[in-house]
Amino acid sequence: MKIVYIMWLRELKRYFRSKSRIVGSLGQPLLFLLALGYGLGSVFRAAGQGNYFQFLVPGIVGMSIIFSAIFSGIQIIWDRQFGFLKETLVAPVSRLNIMIGRTLGGATVATIQGVIVLFISMAFGFRPSNWWLFPVALVFMLLVALLFTALGTGIASVLEDMQGFQLIMNFLVMPIFFLSGALFPLSGLPHILTGFTIVDPLSYGIDSFRALLVGAAHFGLGLDFTVLTVVTAAFLVAGSYLFSRIQV
Repeated sequence: MKIVYIMWLRELKRYFRSKSRIVGSLGQPLLFLLALGYGLGSVFRAAGQGNYFQFLVPGIVGMSIIFSAIFSGIQIIWDRQFGFLKETLVAPVSRLNIMIGRTLGGATVATIQGVIVLFISMAFGFRPSNWWLFPVALVFMLLVALLFTALGTGIASVLEDMQGFQLIMNFLVMPIFFLSGALFPLSGLPHILTGFTIVDPLSYGIDSFRALLVGAAHFGLGLDFTVLTVVTAAFLVAGSYLFSRIQV
């Protein structure tokens, strides 16, 4: 298990050493938070839905986590191009442990990113409904981060260039985010859109954040946890298999 700790620590060091990465990864979530949170607040209130900023923050936290988590797969392609991945894979350690360490590291970084966005949103007026549930929210944030870090790792394991990875990620990430209910309530949607939100795993992550941070859930915390756990386990298995077959 030493290699798991080493790979986890390596991902954390990469994150904290890159100040530009920290600042750059906060730009888009904060833009969405301020532009939509304040821009559409009056419309949301006029529709009788309450405070849009309070509603939006859990969705933007989820956005920050998924973008950071899934794009952590780029590090695999980067390491492959510069030879570090080959040095790691030829070492007398299990590839499964290497993948677990990388995934835990990427998920930890993504969770930290989500927490930063959450605390910044508090400076603009967001208030959790129950601070005692914050540790539970952290668990769900880590679960969502593990899910999408494993997805990013699996996809990066079968690609060899960053351009291809970015195209595929944009094709996946944007629909996953916009269909998750991060920006709009899930109730009262057209049937076809409801079907997409149900099969979107991020929908259950965003729903759990809203349940724990603002006390409003659509699916229910029990269903959120069950779906996230099952899908995370499936993605971890798939990601581990694809990573184990990398040719360097």
